[in-house]
Amino acid sequence: MLLGEYQHSLDAKGRVNFPARLREDLGERFIVTKGLDGCLFVYSYEEWKALENKIRALPLSKSRGLQRFFFAGAVELEPDKQGRILIPANLREYAGIEKDVMIIGASTRAEIWDLASWNASCEELTSDSVAQAMDELGF
Repeated sequence: MLLGEYQHSLDAKGRVNFPARLREDLGERFIVTKGLDGCLFVYSYEEWKALENKIRALPLSKSRGLQRFFFAGAVELEPDKQGRILIPANLREYAGIEKDVMIIGASTRAEIWDLASWNASCEELTSDSVAQAMDELGF
C-alpha cells in the first residue's frame, strides 16, 4: 500500500527525487500518466495492467476517451541511481509543475502534484466532507 506525503523540488532538467518508500512498492519501473484533479498518477505495472484491463473491457464508445486520456501521455520510468525520475515536459505542463512538488501515496497508486495545487486541494477537503463520505461508505 502506498502511503505518505513527500515534498521535493524539480532540478533544472525536470528530475525529481522519487521517495524510496514508494519505489519499494511500485517496483524498479513504473508508469506515470495524466491523473485527475490536475495531478499525475503513478502506477506499478500490476496496477497499470488492472486499469488497462478495466478500460479494455468497456465498449469502445465508453472507453475511447479514457484510453486517450490515460494511455496517450503515459510513460514508463525507471529511477536513476540517485532515485530521481525525469518527468516529461508534457506531463509537467499538464500538472502545472514548475519547481516544488508533493508526491503522495494514495493506496494503489502514487500521485505527483504541484505543491501549490496540492495545498489548494487539501484546503477544499474539510472534515465535514470526509465525514459525509465515510457515512456514505458505512463507516
